[in-house]
Formats: sequence, structure tokens, C-alpha cells
Amino acid sequence: MKQSILSADNVCKSFATNGVQNHVLNNVKMKIYEKDFTVIMGISGSGKSTLLYGLSGMDTITSGEVTYQERCITRLNENQLTELRREDFGFIFQQIHLVSNLSLLENVTVPGYLVKKKSSVEVKKYALELLERMNLSDAVNRLPSQVSGGEQQRAAIARAIINMPQILFADEPTGALNRKNTTDVLDLLSQLHENGQTILMVTHDIHAALRADRILYLADGSILGELSLPPYHFEDLRSREAQINAWLTSMEW
Repeated sequence: MKQSILSADNVCKSFATNGVQNHVLNNVKMKIYEKDFTVIMGISGSGKSTLLYGLSGMDTITSGEVTYQERCITRLNENQLTELRREDFGFIFQQIHLVSNLSLLENVTVPGYLVKKKSSVEVKKYALELLERMNLSDAVNRLPSQVSGGEQQRAAIARAIINMPQILFADEPTGALNRKNTTDVLDLLSQLHENGQTILMVTHDIHAALRADRILYLADGSILGELSLPPYHFEDLRSREAQINAWLTSMEW
């Protein structure tokens, strides 16, 4: 039986614009399970990224509760949230946000130094191992501006997992990449998942969603449907894509 690691209970998010309340999330109820690769899909403006930020503590919700390992994170203060995000959560974004004047190695090691789970020597050793896994061994001392967008995103993945997060959150991580770099990044995420990493990813790209073993469909701020899939195998790509396309059509994608 799958074990829930993160859950949302009646989560709402509203913004006031010119005195009018805009409801972005409407009583969202959902669970994220350990070692799952869960994808949230929906058309632009459906609230996907808002939900991701609310679940991860990156943004506050208007009402409802988000629970992580039986701990209500919506009741934590900012210092507690910062510690939680730093130690238990990893983040990958479409806008990569590497520090421009730090090398790729330095970008990866800094979060590890801040958490202090390991000595500085151990952090650097692990960072080099991660960068090697990302096929970046020859670029560890280069600045972000000296490598390609795909290489920057692979370095960002290494940075996101340097502290061995319980959950890896990804917001359109391939949205700014070309096809080859997209495939490379998705292959890395699939490898992490196969090794037991829990992943929650927002995407509008069906090719990215193919890697999931569970897809949630969000429309008008509410979860309208869920699709469970068998483990990803490249050999089953066409049948898997057809299944997802048919399901998305039924969701009025």
C-alpha cells in the first residue's frame, strides 16, 4: 500500500484585483505518495504552478491545510518553512536561477553547506558525483553563461538534490529547452524516480508527462481527474502517449 507523504485538504487560493476576488484554487484535495512521479497538467491559467507553490510552502494559501509527513506546514512560521524547504524539499524551475558569478560546482555546493548535514569536504565530493551523473564533469568550473541551457538545467537538478530531498518539485523544468535537452533532463528525472525519488512536476507538455506514473488534471482551480500509469519504459512510448492523449481528451484538454 502506498504511503502518503504530502496532502492537500480543501486548499484555496484567492487574489484580490480592484476589489474583486479571483479564485485560483478551489477546495483542492489530493495526496502525493512516496516514490511516485506525479504530474499536474492543465491548460494555462488553471492554477498548476500556484498549486505547486502552495504545496511546497513557497507561497501561502488562503485557506485549507497542507500536510507533510503528518506536519501541517500551513501553520509554520517563515523560519520553519525556510528550514523545511532547505532540508526536505528540492526545487527545479523553468527559469533556472543559477547564480551567475558562481561556477556550476559552487552553485551545487552552496545549498549543501547551508544545511550542514555533511562536512564541506563531503558536500563537495557528493556535488562532484552528482555533476558527473549529469554529464557535467568537464564543466564544473565554468560559469552558467559558459554552458548551454540544457547544461544549466542539469546543474540545477544537481543543486536541487544535493541535500537528498524527500520531495523534488519541478515547475515546467523543460519549458525553455530544445528537444534534445528536454529528453536529457527527462531521462535524468526518470533515473531519479527509478532510484526512489518522489517527484511532483507541473507541465503542459505531453512528452514530459509520459514519464509520470500518475497524472492529475487541474481545471479552474480544481482537480477534475486522475490517471494511473504503469512504470515508464521507452518501448511502450506510443501506447503510453495514446493512452494519455485519450484521457486528456476526455478531460476536455
